[in-house]
Amino acid sequence: MKSLSEIDTVSKRASRAAGFDWGIAEEVGKNIRMLEMLGMPGIKNLNQYYKIKRKKNFEKIKLINEENQKVQLEYCPIISGVNFLDQVRSLENLHEVTFQNVAFPILFLPFINRASEVVGKKILLNIDNRKFLLNYNNSIYSNSLNDGIVTVGNNVVIKFLNNIDSFEDNEWKELYKLSENTFVEENDSLKKSGAGAGLTDND
Repeated sequence: MKSLSEIDTVSKRASRAAGFDWGIAEEVGKNIRMLEMLGMPGIKNLNQYYKIKRKKNFEKIKLINEENQKVQLEYCPIISGVNFLDQVRSLENLHEVTFQNVAFPILFLPFINRASEVVGKKILLNIDNRKFLLNYNNSIYSNSLNDGIVTVGNNVVIKFLNNIDSFEDNEWKELYKLSENTFVEENDSLKKSGAGAGLTDND
């Protein structure tokens, strides 16, 4: 079994050989490492994408808008991801961003996961009928974690979710009330046995 370090290094070098600069190649290496760590088919999709990329110049988007429709060819998932991550602070205010036709969208996903950490919000990513809940670049919940190679995402929708508690207010109050049983009123005995008690200053 290949180590995560090997996956990172080979993905980075392959990306440089495929025509990306070293900065972007390093980002791809980190992304594929993350996908494989989470049990998602990063290597499969990257390998197949680079085979096709030799013969096909995918569309490279620079400025990302609320709605993004390709002109001719599918969007490059790596350039789209890099620019989304760079622009995410302003894109967050749109609440929802859509792309039509992203090539190999599994390669796009890690950039959105990292964007979740940057803005401090969960992000819901829909790739056609696949749903991914991205949690601050820490975890991914999905109904489709290992579909193998996905060559195109026809409708890709990114939704920034508002931060809300996952529990009801009464549940919090009940648990907080229980936690109050650990509160101990300070008395002279505790003061004497507390940290630093009994120490004298000889200076």
